[in-house]
Amino acid sequence: MEIQQPKKQEKPMGFRVIVNEVVQDKIALTSFIILVALILGVVIGSLTIDTKELMKVDIFNSYARPGQEGYILGADKGGRDILGQLIIGAKNSLTIGFLVTLITTAVGVTVGLIIGYYGGVVDNIIMRIIDFLQVLPITMIIIVLVVIIPQYTMWKFVLIMSIFYWTGIARLVRSKSLSEGRKDYISASKTMGTHPLKIMFTEILPNISSIIIVDATLSLAANIGIETGLTFLGFGLPTSTPSLGTLISYANDPEVIADKLYIWVPAVILVLVFTLSINYVGQAIRRASDAKQRRAS
Repeated sequence: MEIQQPKKQEKPMGFRVIVNEVVQDKIALTSFIILVALILGVVIGSLTIDTKELMKVDIFNSYARPGQEGYILGADKGGRDILGQLIIGAKNSLTIGFLVTLITTAVGVTVGLIIGYYGGVVDNIIMRIIDFLQVLPITMIIIVLVVIIPQYTMWKFVLIMSIFYWTGIARLVRSKSLSEGRKDYISASKTMGTHPLKIMFTEILPNISSIIIVDATLSLAANIGIETGLTFLGFGLPTSTPSLGTLISYANDPEVIADKLYIWVPAVILVLVFTLSINYVGQAIRRASDAKQRRAS
């Protein structure tokens, strides 16, 4: 009679680890559900709104209060629907956040892998460039570029932000690549004559992907906040483009901040919900990438 040995339970890997960690963390799970619901609401809602029609000025409905003249959340100084601006503004903020995060992550990962793989002179030259970019007053430079660039659009704003915000992920990937590059399997691949690009993107990259996912998730929240802040200051999206930052900027008027909370408070709440939800989910993903910090087994 054969004695069956108990099967070893395999630890979940990859996507399952992230899902288990988010499910175990009730705050992260709630944040994820809220985030998905908001994104779906914004995407579906934006399909039913004509932006040009939304941004037409109607002085007869200036500062219309919630419920008046068919405005669910009221109207701004130009008589434009607050709810419509919230939906389109949130869509624009999410679009900018995703695009900037995607571009900066792609550039930063590529540069970081190159630095980490080659090291030496390549490391010294590129790292000095990164150090120079990181000590620049980036916010002031972006403001200057926004002012001087002709025919300024949202896509140009995305490009401007992407030029300066790839350095952080590049430095992170560089440090991880240097550590990974010293391991035996990389030395073996180099000895076998494997092409450097194949080593970087098929061997090193998969082994450091978890930290990249974490950084990209947290960067998304930061990029949304940066766009909103710059637009609040008047140097973000063009005035003809709906933005959460534009709605929040109405709070600069003492009369609005005291008596017309319906104009700027919903935008503030929406920004806070977006950034906090992304951060809570990002923290769960960070724990999932570290076996010592995981709540889920």
